[in-house]
Amino acid sequence: MYFVEWLTWLAYIDPKEEREAFEKQHKKFKIKITYESDDQEMIEAAKKPASNSPKSRGPVYVYNEHILEIRCGMWEDKRGLISIISLAFIAYSSVNLAIALEDIKSLISLSLNYNGETYGEQLFMGSLFFTLGVGALWLYLKYGLRFTRFEMFTSRHLLIRFNRTTQQVYLHRPTYCGGIVTLPWHGVTSGGSDKKYATAGGVGLPLELLWPPSFAGALHPELVHVGKAANNYTEQQAEWEFIRRFMDEGPEGLPRPRITSHFPWPWQAFTPQFEGLTRYFRTSSRITKIGLILISPAFLIIGTGHWLSLMLCWKPRWPKIIREAGLPGKPVPPLTTLDDYPPAIQERLRENAYLWAARPGKRPERKKRTSTRQRKTEVETSTVEKDIPYETHRADRP
Repeated sequence: MYFVEWLTWLAYIDPKEEREAFEKQHKKFKIKITYESDDQEMIEAAKKPASNSPKSRGPVYVYNEHILEIRCGMWEDKRGLISIISLAFIAYSSVNLAIALEDIKSLISLSLNYNGETYGEQLFMGSLFFTLGVGALWLYLKYGLRFTRFEMFTSRHLLIRFNRTTQQVYLHRPTYCGGIVTLPWHGVTSGGSDKKYATAGGVGLPLELLWPPSFAGALHPELVHVGKAANNYTEQQAEWEFIRRFMDEGPEGLPRPRITSHFPWPWQAFTPQFEGLTRYFRTSSRITKIGLILISPAFLIIGTGHWLSLMLCWKPRWPKIIREAGLPGKPVPPLTTLDDYPPAIQERLRENAYLWAARPGKRPERKKRTSTRQRKTEVETSTVEKDIPYETHRADRP
């Protein structure tokens, strides 16, 4: 579920040598150029009302006069497949080691009361299963555990917390995805503020929030996806308008969202498999619907993996300074800056800062293309017809 966030963080801290090698292999790859006017335009658009019917589809974990906390993360609702594969590797290694231990116990018992029995087969099978078990476990710990941590043995959810009192936004992420970050509310841009900023029309994707590098504080943009996957762009607009009004105007007049528990109930694992697909189901053909029914066991398997993932993770917990932020007499959390990262990460972020930096000034207007060809105003007769006298030309006609 943290796969996209992990890839994004790797792009921010990509070593210079690897980045240059990638650019040489992909010479056609071009960096998107942004201008300060582009960022300012998006920020101004985020301040305007986007919908007349604000509504949060959640999942919302905390909602009161000062705090709004929502699940975030791309594909966090589709977790489960990595969990199943990881558990299969763990089970395979455990079974092999269990069989090997039984053979070892038999060999030890045989050695203590040896009466001339043969033990070559037990020795061979014990060595074989021990090798398979230890080998599979070594491969998993070296190459697979890092991917298992995307869904298991980590925080149960990625969270985003909006605090009206401090006018700050907090992101709760594992360290390998960038860690916990404090951002200013002023400076946020959203794909729900205008359709021209939305990705793929907003269908099948959660609401997108973006902080440009000038507001993120660590020389790179901060990109998060909030809430459930949308069935259409209208749902994204309603979600964004709910967040905007809460932060700018307060909870008065907003529909109270349903509060979701952090406890891993089974329905929290199976219902997310269909987020963003309601409209597709309604408009699909009869053959497509039959096909979806036939592959429904796959949704059941992924949902089971999702539930196992929830149970093998722990409830995310905010640092004390963020939990108490906005309370009377309590300090305001400092905004995240480059100095909050280790020296090695700071160096990489500085090296890659040019990739995300906006050019000063306004984006130049595109010049209209003008054709160099002269437009014909009249149909010219052929050169042969010009040379023939008018009378002769008329006389030749039947």
